[in-house]
Amino acid sequence: MVFKKDFLDKIINITSSAAIACYPHLGKKDKVLVDKAATDEMRKNLNQLDINGEVVIGEGELDKAPMLYIGEKLGTGKGPTIDIAVDPLEGTNFAANNLPGALSVLSISSKGNLFNAPETYMNKLAVGKDVPKDATDLDFSVEKNIKNIADVKNKDISDITVCILDRPRHKEIIDKLMKLNVNLKLISDGDISGALLVTNDKYKVDIFLGIGGGPEGVLAASALDAFDCKFQGRFLFKNDDDISRAKKMGIKDLNKKYDLNEIVRGDSIFCATGITPSDLVNGIEFNNNKYISETLVTHKSSKFTKIIKRENTLKT
Repeated sequence: MVFKKDFLDKIINITSSAAIACYPHLGKKDKVLVDKAATDEMRKNLNQLDINGEVVIGEGELDKAPMLYIGEKLGTGKGPTIDIAVDPLEGTNFAANNLPGALSVLSISSKGNLFNAPETYMNKLAVGKDVPKDATDLDFSVEKNIKNIADVKNKDISDITVCILDRPRHKEIIDKLMKLNVNLKLISDGDISGALLVTNDKYKVDIFLGIGGGPEGVLAASALDAFDCKFQGRFLFKNDDDISRAKKMGIKDLNKKYDLNEIVRGDSIFCATGITPSDLVNGIEFNNNKYISETLVTHKSSKFTKIIKRENTLKT
């Protein structure tokens, strides 16, 4: 995918506009309303792009509209064929309650570059580029992964920080981590942003692991690729419907462990705009009749990884 500033500006505008659309609804305790605001704004702006786009990572099937659904066609149809992965509002609980961590997220790539992930759970692991690729693995024990990271970083195990969703399903893993005496960063939602905390030492997270959404795994992998990080994922299927859907999407080996280059097969552009403040980016602010937004943008082939701040004048 060729990097062109004007096109990148349009992509940034899509997530920042979706984030701004959420602003009037922050803290109103209505998850559906704030999610719809982000989705409607993102759909409107994607449809104005000169692309022949299709949603490969979305929020459900056609019958779940008005969400951006898997298979939805977007754009004017006049430009290149594009795969689109979206999460207009990651962290609906955060936005509805005006808590830190809500993001508007979008990734686009040339056709066939983004894995068409079913809407099911995924077991995930992410580490930064300072950890050798063979030092960690989904098939290693928790203890082995932690000890290997400590060895390669020349740290005591007690200085290692693990980010994981605070869920009952992770009780066994969290118990093991507590016995190892590592530092825990427990998050209640938002496993896209959780995975991205391994991208920079300033976040003080050495490894992200645990079970979260499969679509969110693909979105996180798109950004992690630009930072030369490691990501692995394995889908988990709860029932026969999940399995049937996966097979229709072309997944033959239901137990396959996917490496990053199998999830993001080529170049992609990733944007995540803060709705409420997070470790990654600031949330939307409103000052002097202007909305101020921050967006994390990545583009691997251009070695572009940057947080872009924008001012958007309130439309009257």
